[in-house]
Amino acid sequence: MNKYFVAIAYMFLLMFSSRSIIAQTTTKYGDNVATLDAIMKAYYDVVTVKKGEKVSYERDSLLHIADAQVGWNQQGKDGKPHLKMVSLKEYHKMSDEYLEKNGFYEIEISRKVEKFGSVYHVWSTYETRNTSDGPIIGRGINSIELFFDGSRFWIITWVFDAERTDNPIPSEYLTK
Repeated sequence: MNKYFVAIAYMFLLMFSSRSIIAQTTTKYGDNVATLDAIMKAYYDVVTVKKGEKVSYERDSLLHIADAQVGWNQQGKDGKPHLKMVSLKEYHKMSDEYLEKNGFYEIEISRKVEKFGSVYHVWSTYETRNTSDGPIIGRGINSIELFFDGSRFWIITWVFDAERTDNPIPSEYLTK
């Protein structure tokens, strides 16, 4: 009887432990951050907004480390690329007006992953629309750095560049 009690107590302990791990790998918005696929889904879900709405900065910040950076290429008047880097909060302030006015739907169409230890680099090819069923208005590649702490993924930074006539997406970034 004593062994039976110990076995049941151990089983409840395991169940309780696994539940606490699950709770730690899901944000308060229900975004799963325990696997690379799950955090990438959350990454794209959070930027998708209907016309008249805004991206939730709080929700997005729960996917990122504190002081995460966002960057993108700005073509200068001289035709040369210039990197613009801002904080995640600044990026939200800059993009909220456009997103609220137009709506924004971004989906991943291809992914390449490189990993060393706890550090992951994701080349995530995307396409954008103003509505979920609208015409494609743009494509590009997000270069995303992530850290896996043993329980969950954190986005460290991401930089993107858009497809243009002089910057087509290479075929190796268009395969699943």
